[in-house]
Amino acid sequence: MRVTIYAGSAPGNRPAFVQEAAAFARGLAERGIEIVYGGGSVGLMGVVADAALAAGGRVTGVIPTSLAAAEVAHPSLTELHIVDTMQERKSLMAALGDCYVALPGGVGTLEELFEVWAELILGHHRKPLAVLNTDNYWSRLLSLVAKAGHYGFMSPEESDSLVAVSDVDGLLALTQHWVPPAPRWRAEPSVDELAAHG
Repeated sequence: MRVTIYAGSAPGNRPAFVQEAAAFARGLAERGIEIVYGGGSVGLMGVVADAALAAGGRVTGVIPTSLAAAEVAHPSLTELHIVDTMQERKSLMAALGDCYVALPGGVGTLEELFEVWAELILGHHRKPLAVLNTDNYWSRLLSLVAKAGHYGFMSPEESDSLVAVSDVDGLLALTQHWVPPAPRWRAEPSVDELAAHG
């Protein structure tokens, strides 16, 4: 199993962010679960990589050339993919993972989270999606999502498809019981498909 982790390139200003990111990455590594992440050695990204590697885990990074210096590409990863663009980075990270987890982060983390979530809702993949809700970091987002459902902009199963977890056990429970939402838009069946079903 491979978990794609989205995380900030800064560590945040509370010790809990670093502590829980490290504990989460270490817990994955100890269970033999590979991590895919943004390839940097700074911020929570670096914390995730360092903790997993120290625990004997496999860590694959994906970083664009333009950020390899700015985010200081991690020198000790199991595997590092250097790509040309941010879109290639996001696409490869999404393709490599069996599920997605967003740790606290800024606009880049939000972009990555929302992109894979939109793709889930559109039916382009069926992989579980979670946020590690350290210090209630994601609670206001989850409240906003509930409001979107309340006002009819999302179905209940769509708004429930972003799940908050507090640790690796919570993530594993999610993956074991995961039921993806039905795709938002269903293609009309072809004449041949209609004929095949009588």
